[in-house]
Amino acid sequence: MKNTRSTRVIFPTGEVKQYKEQVNVAELMIECPTNFLTNSKSLHIGRRFSPLGADEELEFGNLYIFFPMRRLNSVVTPADVAALFNMTAKRICGIKDSISCDDSVDGVEVKDLVSCDSTYDVGVNNEVSRLSLEGFEIELGFRNRLSYCRSKKPILETINEEPIWLRVKKSESK
Repeated sequence: MKNTRSTRVIFPTGEVKQYKEQVNVAELMIECPTNFLTNSKSLHIGRRFSPLGADEELEFGNLYIFFPMRRLNSVVTPADVAALFNMTAKRICGIKDSISCDDSVDGVEVKDLVSCDSTYDVGVNNEVSRLSLEGFEIELGFRNRLSYCRSKKPILETINEEPIWLRVKKSESK
């Protein structure tokens, strides 16, 4: 179910915040200065990330994701999309191995997803595992792409030529 009167943002910690009022990208980037924000609709595997400008407003009904600044000029990998897909699939389908905690602070709804197979005990351990995009590297999709696409550079081989004086000797001996 799509909520067109709110904007959802996935932070680098895995926290999902839902904003019900208009939000500027610069306001969110103050909270996460080493990350850039991108719209989930612009994530296409094999294309570069398209970060939002600081002066842009977030549109209602869209999902926005923070990525580390070191990924700014890199290509979107299947691992990036898979991590988001797994998280949203659990939320949409209501899989029973996830716990959803809702809080509301100053008109902002904060939602955390916690998997039951993680070390989450209410009385003993108060640590909450969250989605982290820091661990995903290019290598998952890159290996697969290398097997399909070969280098277009021609392989240069050394041409072994005979010295001229050998040719002259061979022609004289005939």
